[in-house]
Amino acid sequence: MRHHTFPDDLVAAQTAWAHAYAELARPGTVRTTVLRRRLIRLSARIVFHPYWDRPAPAAGRPELLHLVRTEQRHGAGAA
Repeated sequence: MRHHTFPDDLVAAQTAWAHAYAELARPGTVRTTVLRRRLIRLSARIVFHPYWDRPAPAAGRPELLHLVRTEQRHGAGAA
């Protein structure tokens, strides 16, 4: 059950971004160009998502990041 006001596709994009960032930060990563391009695409998807066009979104970027980090800690953030 959802306990947040974010659209599912926005949460999924932020979750995928966090996974790609973590993989890029890991020592010995060899696919850095692919991961950086993925981060750029996901960043654009997140920043330009229609949710942010609302007059007063119920929550902001910090809340979205907090949600994703909390889900990852509890094992519910699989993308």
